[in-house]
Amino acid sequence: MAKVNIGDKLSLVDGFWAPKVIAEMNDYQFKLAKMKGDFVWHNHVDTDEVFIVVKGSMCIEMKHETISLNEGEMYVVPKGIMHKPYAAEECHVLLVEPRGVVNTGDAEGQLTAENDVWV
Repeated sequence: MAKVNIGDKLSLVDGFWAPKVIAEMNDYQFKLAKMKGDFVWHNHVDTDEVFIVVKGSMCIEMKHETISLNEGEMYVVPKGIMHKPYAAEECHVLLVEPRGVVNTGDAEGQLTAENDVWV
């Protein structure tokens, strides 16, 4: 494993809402994604999901609250919780989740990204 430069890897991520793998640790993957606009309501029944904002700001809407995240902040969405990420302007995020997790969870559709794509 070589060192990973997050900025260099982000330059290889095209489009929004399509996470790309940059590293693995045990059965967990570190994924970079660019976000802009609204994502879909979804959950991950079997795992928590970590959002770490690298650049910009975003929100994670849930049933009873909305979490606002700015550069350098993170939030863990507990497994089974319905949530909808969104970003008014382009936001760069590092996601940490087990290998094989589908970005749209139980709500597959137009924004479902190909899984396990490395940059």
